[in-house]
Amino acid sequence: MLPNPNAAPAKIGVLASGNGSNFEALIQAIADGLIRAEIPIVIYNNPDAAVAARAQRWGIPAVLLDHRQYQSREAFDFDVVQTLAQYGVEWIVMAGWMRRVTKVLIDRFPHKAINIHPSLLPSFPGIRAIEQAIAAGVKIAGCTVHLVTLEVDAGPILMQAAVPILPDDTSETLHARVQLQEHAILPRAVKLAIGQ
Repeated sequence: MLPNPNAAPAKIGVLASGNGSNFEALIQAIADGLIRAEIPIVIYNNPDAAVAARAQRWGIPAVLLDHRQYQSREAFDFDVVQTLAQYGVEWIVMAGWMRRVTKVLIDRFPHKAINIHPSLLPSFPGIRAIEQAIAAGVKIAGCTVHLVTLEVDAGPILMQAAVPILPDDTSETLHARVQLQEHAILPRAVKLAIGQ
């Protein structure tokens, strides 16, 4: 399907828990005209997450919803969904979002929630994927952009990039090289998914 040049830019809400470098790669791609989209809101769940400062530099509202303040995952996701709705969000990009999602969020954004994960899925889902790959002794790591489903890191794959594991790699050196590929493929996969 060819992009519709007359369509309004897609409104993407970004969910992030940490540094926010994937958010920055995405907003830079939008600023460079590579994706016809806008990011009206960033939601983060850790009070000290650096993504908040990155969003501020780009003039994008960043809202803290601390999951520790909620009785259940569903209650937390309800507030996430309500906040996204206030900003007219149509798509979600989870850029380092370290939370399991519930049906509350999936039902509101069916096939419109995108995640980036630091492994070549289906290998090494879940947390500490880089460390899992090194411990397993595999020779190739990488990253995957996929649609989000209730099962962790199991949704349809949009794009992947492979990264060789070098003999002297540590989790830090490998993570740095994987992250470079994340920054390259996330904007391309988002463009592919939203058709703009």
